[in-house]
Amino acid sequence: MERASRELPASWAPERTVWLNSGAPMPLLGLGTFRLRGEEAVRLSLDAALGNSYRLVDTAAVYGNESDIRHALQELLPRHGLARGDIFLTSKLSPRDQGQEAAERACLRSLEELGCDYLDLYLIHWPGTQGRPQEDKGNRERRQQSWRALERLYGAGKLQAIGVSNYSIQHLEELLAVCRVPPSVLQVEFHPELAQGGLLGFCRSKGIHLQAYSSLGTGQLVGRPEVAKVAARHGRPPAQVLLRWALQQGVSVIPKSATPSRVVENSQLWGWELSPADMEELGALDCGKRYCWDPTNVA
Repeated sequence: MERASRELPASWAPERTVWLNSGAPMPLLGLGTFRLRGEEAVRLSLDAALGNSYRLVDTAAVYGNESDIRHALQELLPRHGLARGDIFLTSKLSPRDQGQEAAERACLRSLEELGCDYLDLYLIHWPGTQGRPQEDKGNRERRQQSWRALERLYGAGKLQAIGVSNYSIQHLEELLAVCRVPPSVLQVEFHPELAQGGLLGFCRSKGIHLQAYSSLGTGQLVGRPEVAKVAARHGRPPAQVLLRWALQQGVSVIPKSATPSRVVENSQLWGWELSPADMEELGALDCGKRYCWDPTNVA
């Protein structure tokens, strides 16, 4: 089910964009909105983001802020001289809504909450089903049913690209064996302590773009002396170094912050780069440490 490539919006910089296997362009930097709730908090963060070249907004049904994002965008897009087509909107299927009919209803509900005719990217948030044991063999069939719903909505033009989040290589292999439309994006926890080299290599070999969440290790990594050392070498904040480490591997990032000044700071990722020695130094921190959820044992 191939689709013609879309034109790059005029407000996007080509060097800050990746082209997905669906033919859709996606910004390499986005605003994450996990735990960002309330109209005022969402508006302040989005205002800073749109004013500093962010063109991707990442949300999810479980974040409970889709309607707040709708209201903020309705106010802010005209203020920044932007239209809907300038913004790449991502949302995700709640683990409670796995299954073909439930997934389709949930996706349409997200579209309504966000006030959109289409989403640029929609992800299955988790390979398991809420309320079911991780080892439940039915998880596999339910997520495959959800994927069929996403494929149908993709074919109807409601979704410009579809993908998954928190999938392991095994989960991806199962999906690739049965899908009609391959996933465009895998969004996972990714940072120097969880470099996921095998998963990144697998995605590259299959044309799946890897997108990082928790790039700062829920804030824990900015205080690591190894990160501070590299940051001092470049005269940069540790957060920028961690985000740049992902970008230089072709991995996009969606840092989140409720503080406008931090949103601005996190956008300053271009015009400089880490050296091979810097990359190696940061990569040496890899120890398989997760700060978020572990999908490894989801059947």
